[in-house]
Amino acid sequence: MTDAPLRLYNSLTRQLEEFHPVHPGEARVYTCGPTVYNYPHIGNMRAYVFADVLGRVLEWKGYKLTHVINITDVGHLTDDADAGEDKLEKMAAQQRQSIWDVARHYTDAFKADVRALNIREPSQWTVATDYVPQMIAFAQSIADKHCYLIDSGLYFDVSTVADYGRLARANTDEGEGRIEPVAGKRNAADFAIWRRTPPGETRQMEWDSPWGRGAPGWHLECSVMSGEVLGFPFDIHTGGIDHREIHHPNEIAQNQAHCCTDGLDVAENSGARIWMHNNFLVDRTGKMSKSSGEFLRLQLLIDRGYHPLAYRLMCLQAHYRSELEFSWEGLHAALTRLKRMVMAVERLKDKADPNVLENVQIVIPDQAARELFNDLNTPRALGHLDAMLAKLDHPNTKLEAVGKFDSMLGLDLLNLTRADLRIRPEAAQITEAEIEAALARRREARAKKDFATSDAIRDELTAKGVEVMDGDPLAWEWKLT
Repeated sequence: MTDAPLRLYNSLTRQLEEFHPVHPGEARVYTCGPTVYNYPHIGNMRAYVFADVLGRVLEWKGYKLTHVINITDVGHLTDDADAGEDKLEKMAAQQRQSIWDVARHYTDAFKADVRALNIREPSQWTVATDYVPQMIAFAQSIADKHCYLIDSGLYFDVSTVADYGRLARANTDEGEGRIEPVAGKRNAADFAIWRRTPPGETRQMEWDSPWGRGAPGWHLECSVMSGEVLGFPFDIHTGGIDHREIHHPNEIAQNQAHCCTDGLDVAENSGARIWMHNNFLVDRTGKMSKSSGEFLRLQLLIDRGYHPLAYRLMCLQAHYRSELEFSWEGLHAALTRLKRMVMAVERLKDKADPNVLENVQIVIPDQAARELFNDLNTPRALGHLDAMLAKLDHPNTKLEAVGKFDSMLGLDLLNLTRADLRIRPEAAQITEAEIEAALARRREARAKKDFATSDAIRDELTAKGVEVMDGDPLAWEWKLT
């Protein structure tokens, strides 16, 4: 395939840049992971599909990938702008459970979604509470020059670093990182490095520190974990666009302070050479927010019968920097497209002959790869893949090309079957074996031109929620409704 350079959009410089690793032959990537106080919604998971494609492309280009995803189990407050209660403490109190049990449960749930979406596990998971001593040491290293102590804890003074808020392009006096007023703060955008436990209270997660007993700030955690595992500067820091406005500018300020660096005209001074952000998944029904109590989880899609890779394809159909609107119709269209791809691959398998030597060059995967190397343009890459699969010539070569190209997309096209993609709602009152047996009887009746029996079987299946799809060009045969 192509040897075109890899170009990525840097949110810090607001321009496409050719990727040049900090360490030759390596790619070191940090992705902001979940705060495990609740289940992830499908919008959250878009960020990890994006980061997975990035990692796959980097490896395809020949780099030794070290990818870190953190698990935040302490320090993230109910207001992302550094105010309110700790999210884990609040959920543990509501559920009357140990905070450790809450974190473990939702970590397991997140990792289950990662597996379901064929997202590869990172090189290392970093858990915030495993790094508290390092966080305290980091804070001590910057406290004298960049922080000040007030009753509620140790705060970072954003006026002590150059170009604070450049990532967010803050254009107000307070900046995009402004937070709720806190008594004693010097600047509105200053943020907590260490939060003291209020007098008379006891947290389930709290530690002794030079600034009193308490817990680290959310922003401190990512600076410490990325620096500890990847070293400063590393290559790429990823996250959702919501992190671009508050969390990541605060991370950058801490990194600048720790590394004793100057302004952000030199991107490496931020701690990472490139900052990348995926855009929002928009849900017009209003069920994307966890605060509503009922929100769109990947498990809900699965319970309604959709294969999770249909959602992965739905994400890939939009560029990661574009908003993507979720709808059930859109998910169904993605499932249909995925099934077309899988069926085309199955037909190639049927025609393939390992004894036949095909000395041909398949141009379209090369074109598709060029699109991926141009800031991960998955929508255009998928268009080229569709065009290649529409023709069944050169099956051996095409199967090999599909396998190599899909190693970057992660759709598992060589292993999925159309049966895998049938819609099977969890609440269905009939088993797949019962459906297949009824359809076999119906095919036998139709062969005998016994249309009365055929129609009766169809009506029986319809009553149980099975839609028999006679004449469907995709040959779905049936689906559960």
